[in-house]
Amino acid sequence: MSKWLSNAVFYEIYPQSFYDKNGDGIGDFYGIIEKLDYIKELGCNAIWLNPCYLSPFDDAGYDVQDYYKVAPRYGTNEDLYNLFNEVHKRNMHIILDIVPGHTSYKHPWFIESMKPTKNEFSDRYVWTDCVWDAPNDMQWLRGISQRNGCVALNFFSTQPALNYGFYKCEKPWMQSVNDSGPRATLEEMMNVMRFWLSKGCDGFRVDMAGSLVKNDDEQKTGIIELWNKVRDFLDKEFPEAAMVSEWGEPDKSLAGGFHMDFLLHFGPSFYNDLFRCEEPYFSSRGKGNITSFLETYKKNYNKTNGKGLICIPSGNHDMIRLGKYLTQDEMKIAFAFLLSMPGAPFIYYGDEIGMRYVENLISVEGGYERTGSRSPMQWDNSENFGFSKANKDQIYIPVDNSVESPTAESQMKDVNSLRSIVKKLISVRKEHSALQSNASVEFLQTENYPLAYIRKNDNESVLVIINPSKKSYKVDLSNKTNLLTEPFFSIGGNSSVNGNSICIDGGTAVFYKIKY
Repeated sequence: MSKWLSNAVFYEIYPQSFYDKNGDGIGDFYGIIEKLDYIKELGCNAIWLNPCYLSPFDDAGYDVQDYYKVAPRYGTNEDLYNLFNEVHKRNMHIILDIVPGHTSYKHPWFIESMKPTKNEFSDRYVWTDCVWDAPNDMQWLRGISQRNGCVALNFFSTQPALNYGFYKCEKPWMQSVNDSGPRATLEEMMNVMRFWLSKGCDGFRVDMAGSLVKNDDEQKTGIIELWNKVRDFLDKEFPEAAMVSEWGEPDKSLAGGFHMDFLLHFGPSFYNDLFRCEEPYFSSRGKGNITSFLETYKKNYNKTNGKGLICIPSGNHDMIRLGKYLTQDEMKIAFAFLLSMPGAPFIYYGDEIGMRYVENLISVEGGYERTGSRSPMQWDNSENFGFSKANKDQIYIPVDNSVESPTAESQMKDVNSLRSIVKKLISVRKEHSALQSNASVEFLQTENYPLAYIRKNDNESVLVIINPSKKSYKVDLSNKTNLLTEPFFSIGGNSSVNGNSICIDGGTAVFYKIKY
């Protein structure tokens, strides 16, 4: 595994909305460079940059038109290389978002693939061999060119699916993973990776990583084999390159050679039970339920043979912001959990200050309901919250005009603010190896509240107790209390050792060191 991942804390940047340096209403590379010290001061030492490639932006850049060229609105390729250098000067790392599953319909590969005569790109996408024969279990388009066939889609109608082959070929038009077209697609995607890694990128977050091979079995045998080919290539040429998957099945992701897998807000993880439902577990109302999440997490954790590299992000560009469901104080307790669990934490820009979800926005670049989570970063109380000097009607997405809108500047001045607590938690994580990515986790509690677990490695053991609810609770430690030192971190209320148990106030998180 890439050594730097063992203590990485990521900050996700949605470039459109982070900081506009040139005043055109949309964020850019030089804006990111100017704010790198802000990210470093927070304590984050790694960045995940959302897609910044040339694109018609029908899906905010997840519809790539050229994998080798950046979108001019952000700057030039040389500007991105400069960003890589500036990140490295600060002893930080940066991974790019790569979208291997589909391209824009405006990509030259797709334009060539639509031609009725056979050419180099005819098999680059998933096409049937007859316009009346639509692929099952996939979205598709037909009648869009003179080519006789339907083309499969991965998401929007502007995103034709690239062809990595079918694990089970049940129709004549289905190609196996070993056919020349799918092999050429994979080889070209590895060339894309090779290009950016050679320019200074430190790895990739891979979009829809578990979806490339079609008609695969439940064990995802075909897609795991495909990603192991990529892992072999990386191990030979770029052994320190980090690979993080958007998959949601950690056992399969890690078996495919990824270092880490995201828990997603869709799928079987029960992630939403924690933060994004009618009664989140981290609400102080104490009506949430973490049972299903823990059962699934432990099952996945055991499948990874204790590697534990399961990322639990604060959010991302596809999720409703934490601020819609939790108060600032509730988010402090949520971050105590996020920053003390295994796997590298990922903080979505603005979550560290509790940015709100902006309601009722008109969709921008395919955002739809996600648009409210992509509003401009709120730097200070100047015009447009310091995001841009452009006129209001030029701003990429309208800013949050609520009187409750938090800013980075005000929270940096307040030692009790959410941002200050997040900064402290990151610092504590870095100071204690048992709280970092690779240390093991053991859950202790048998009841729903509070949450108690032990993080442990060869150097130390740390007991974490988190009580989001207003109610006080008692945690039974079965004769282990004599092994505890005084708490080295706490927020909210108080905790106290009482015989074989610990009493913890409502709205409190506390970390104890366990003596060997």
